[in-house]
Amino acid sequence: KTLLSANQPDGFDCPGCAWPDRNHASSFEFCENGAKAVAAEATARRAGPELFAQYTVAELAEQSDFWLEGQGRLTHPLAYDAASDQYRPIAWDAAFALVARHLKALPDPNQAVFYTSGRTSNEAAFLYQLFVRQFGTNNFPDCSNLCHESSGSAMKPQIGVGKGTVQLADFEQADAIFIFGQNPGTNHPRMLGELRAGYQRGARIASFNPLRERGLERFADPQSTLEMATLGSTPISTHYFQLRVGGDLPAVKGIMKHVLEQEGARGGVLDHAFIAEHTTGFGALAASLRAEAWAVLEEESGLTEAQMRAAGDLYIGADRVIVCWGMGITQHKYAVHTVQAIVSLLLLRGNIGRPGAGPCPVRGHSNVQGDRTMGIWEKPPAALLDRLQQVFDFDPPRTHGVDVVGAIRLMQSGIGKVFFALGGNFAAATPDTFATWKALRRCALTVHVATKLNRSHLVHGQEALILPCLGRTEIDVQAGGAQGVTVEDSMGMVHLSAGINPPASEHLLSEPAIVARLAAATLGIERSNVQWLWLVEDYRRIRDLIAKVFPDFHAFNQRVAVPGGFKLRNAASERVWETDSGKARFYPPVVPRDTPSHQARARHPEQTVFTLLTMRSHDQYNTTIYGLDDRYRGVYGQRRVVFIHAQDIRALGLQDGDWVDIQTVWCDDSDSEGDNDSGQPRRVERFRLVAYDIPRGNLAAYYPETNPLVPLSAVADGAGTPTSKSIPVLLLPHTGTAATATATSAPEAKPARHV
Repeated sequence: KTLLSANQPDGFDCPGCAWPDRNHASSFEFCENGAKAVAAEATARRAGPELFAQYTVAELAEQSDFWLEGQGRLTHPLAYDAASDQYRPIAWDAAFALVARHLKALPDPNQAVFYTSGRTSNEAAFLYQLFVRQFGTNNFPDCSNLCHESSGSAMKPQIGVGKGTVQLADFEQADAIFIFGQNPGTNHPRMLGELRAGYQRGARIASFNPLRERGLERFADPQSTLEMATLGSTPISTHYFQLRVGGDLPAVKGIMKHVLEQEGARGGVLDHAFIAEHTTGFGALAASLRAEAWAVLEEESGLTEAQMRAAGDLYIGADRVIVCWGMGITQHKYAVHTVQAIVSLLLLRGNIGRPGAGPCPVRGHSNVQGDRTMGIWEKPPAALLDRLQQVFDFDPPRTHGVDVVGAIRLMQSGIGKVFFALGGNFAAATPDTFATWKALRRCALTVHVATKLNRSHLVHGQEALILPCLGRTEIDVQAGGAQGVTVEDSMGMVHLSAGINPPASEHLLSEPAIVARLAAATLGIERSNVQWLWLVEDYRRIRDLIAKVFPDFHAFNQRVAVPGGFKLRNAASERVWETDSGKARFYPPVVPRDTPSHQARARHPEQTVFTLLTMRSHDQYNTTIYGLDDRYRGVYGQRRVVFIHAQDIRALGLQDGDWVDIQTVWCDDSDSEGDNDSGQPRRVERFRLVAYDIPRGNLAAYYPETNPLVPLSAVADGAGTPTSKSIPVLLLPHTGTAATATATSAPEAKPARHV
């Protein structure tokens, strides 16, 4: 019953991924992941005071993430009691007073950190950034820092916007769709519908991925009676390029090199008029392509020259091309350079700013893009701060704040005293797990706004609060009646979302109400002229203020009331380049020869150094574990597995199914566990080998179990995104019996089996 209202004009936006839906008005517009997210939120199970009276925090910490998720919805605000090591109920007013007391006691507002999850609505995010900036800091780490920060950091100086330029309608017109570093079958299943339709009308689909992924090969539409009844399925990828982990940049450079060579051989390949009118830097790009040796591109990409030329011919043969990418691109040391190479590829033939073509970074959380639009950014543009100053008559802080890694370091140092999280699972989502845990435990106060119990609530400061909030599927009644919030999808469409279910508990507050009451308690009338409590009586009042600050949201309430909402302007899609030069810019790609894996292999020539990428299982959404199976990859009953080529297993003298430990070989482990006092490599224990179709020398395993392997120092150049997709490691036979150095509890009893 709840799912019937998912992604409907008078219903709620799916709390899963940010993939858009058709006019927010179609029937049964949800996927398996969305169904799991809705079911998890609408569960009848409750994590009430009885649960926390039964277990100490230490005992809860021994449970798996899957078990914690399964306890159900939080029902009461809770405060940590150190004497009993338990969470106990606390009144809302007392909770807000506790946070306000800690914040007002700080000698410097920059000693507080305010994290944001991508599921936070536009209204909550806007109030949050306004409150925090009136408090006096830009310390806004958010989940963008962990995923697509590299995309925005690359695209903003290159084409003037940090978002993709395409709409769903463009997928209906594209002649070719290139997919890099993304597995839609697990991460964005609704995208498969667009790819399936594209294949059926003759579009060419090229997938670049180290693993052979079922969801990139074939797809059966569960809403197609014929397909399901006949047990048939539609191919997805017409071309599958199985490159090495981190081989995307040299692969894209090889494609561009072929395009340039074909221009020289027969002409008519490049869009010279577009390049002349709309771009700068083509000469440097062309020189870089001509100078690069095919042998280097082959070695670094893992593809043959013939394969890269075939991909180049596919690109040349398509008049309209879309390129999609996910975190398989953004979580590398050279992620920014790779994204800029992808955009340069599109620019060569004018594939930006016309129908059926353009870049498409596929976002994760349902409103992660909207939160950034609302000003959740540690590096706010001056124009935003100027508008806040004009509208609200205060001087916003101008000094940049900290991102996720910076926030962890701030808390590590003891300077960061208060950590407040508006959603998310910070302790599980972040890199360098045990360093992060130590940092959080140094805080005087940690606060988490959440719907369900997760790992972060058990990694607490000296004082701690869990503040339960309404979910996306629930009715939000304020003084002005039932309210709706707004979200922005991955393609810049803004629409309303209104829940239909009764709240899981009478003690829940909405996220906007929590932020407003906290702001009123902390700032008071002495430090803020904002009528916080009046605003949350009717969310239309918040949207009126958003329209005053952001010109693109003019007549916000009127425009969002139209079924399907409205599209935000995207200047690059109009070929208006808001860059320093007023034009789009080509960046000459430099193929990296000094990646962490390169350095590790040079340092340890006597050992077999693998490159590990972390990924989700099919029964997982980010750090939320719905189940212990990954049926697309043939693994059942547990998560502690490492995917590896069969020949690599034999070369190690091991067998499929053996247990191993994974140990890093970063060349600079001086920052191990963030303490600067240990040179010991990071290690996680007891993972089962699963033979899989993956290039030799590469491994894959699930996160958050492998997050401890990524040090805080391992981030993308120019973006700060953790490099979780390229970790140099050794595999060592496991000799113990327990997984003692992992981010979750001991492994599940059932063994993995591979089909």
